[in-house]
Amino acid sequence: MKILALDFSSSQRSVAVVSPPGGPAPVLQSEIVEAGGRSTQAFSLIERALAEVRLEREAIECIVVGLGPGSYTGIRAAIAIAQGWQLARDVRVCGIRTVDVLAAQAQADGLRGAVHIVVDAQRGEFYCATWELSAGRWVETGLLRLVSRGDIESLLAAGAEVRGPDLKQAFPSVRELFPSALALGRLALHGGDYVAGERLEPVYLRETAFVKAPPPRESNEH
Repeated sequence: MKILALDFSSSQRSVAVVSPPGGPAPVLQSEIVEAGGRSTQAFSLIERALAEVRLEREAIECIVVGLGPGSYTGIRAAIAIAQGWQLARDVRVCGIRTVDVLAAQAQADGLRGAVHIVVDAQRGEFYCATWELSAGRWVETGLLRLVSRGDIESLLAAGAEVRGPDLKQAFPSVRELFPSALALGRLALHGGDYVAGERLEPVYLRETAFVKAPPPRESNEH
């Protein structure tokens, strides 16, 4: 199965094409990364990733999206691409939490023991999930939650391993870890929860609140 992976959840946007090993066809693997911004030319990245492995759009059989938490706008853009692609080409679609991808990357990078995956949630808060990493697996031991800046500072003061994207400004001592579309695609190769595109939703722990606009004022002026 040829997979197109999209992760736009951080300031480092990435697109990858992967396929499973085995069989007569060669393994496909390419990744295009765009760093340093919160906007991206998504289809330009996609075309470049496809061109590296000499594939046309029609060859893609599955699209996997990083669901965050992270940049709400970026994640929504990736979801919209997956939804439109499924409508046009009837491809399989799945979403994977970005914190899962980051934990897999940390494990592949050789980190062991307790690792806290942290993502800036804005408003002075941070998403945090805790994982126990070993050579053979990674297990989530602390569920994804919203915590304060002070909570992260306490972890760092205690010498805990903290990793995540776009953290340098808040915590200069942290070694940043950005989600990789290639790692996202590889996770999808091992099995994904395939859904209808409209069921893809960003990971967002806060309640969505809307403020209703006041009714228009009537004027008696003529």
